[in-house]
Amino acid sequence: MVDIRVGQGFDVHRFSDTPIEGRVLILGGVAFPGEPVLVGHSDADVIAHAAADALLGAAGLGDIGQHYPDTDPAWKGANSLAILKDVAAKITALGWRVGNIDCSVVCESPRIAPVRDEMVSLLSAAAGAPVSVKGRRAEGLGAIGRGEGIACFSSAIIIKES
Repeated sequence: MVDIRVGQGFDVHRFSDTPIEGRVLILGGVAFPGEPVLVGHSDADVIAHAAADALLGAAGLGDIGQHYPDTDPAWKGANSLAILKDVAAKITALGWRVGNIDCSVVCESPRIAPVRDEMVSLLSAAAGAPVSVKGRRAEGLGAIGRGEGIACFSSAIIIKES
């Protein structure tokens, strides 16, 4: 018998109004030097966060905030790929394997296409399964369209054979 579950993830972070010393914009594990940075407790990588949230949801393990709260100093400035890797390990420990994760990142800037392959490689390595990344624009609509932040939607499939 094969058990298959699907989870959804979402994350959004706003851009900082001022530079944050020592911080660079990170998306899908890729650094974007010179770009405005996102505000967050960890490195604020919305793609890795949404992917981790989708896995946790699929396994019925709650959400990323329950496991990696912004009140825990251990996760201050953390590499979000390490969070995704840790979530994948939690899933595996319960007898699941990650089938795949699909991510749609919504932002006006930076452009995702030039570094998509690098993101896919880094995220897939962290998740231990294929991860796809699609860049979308909000076409000027809402806070994301005005360039106030970045959001990511994610879906994940996990599989358990018994």
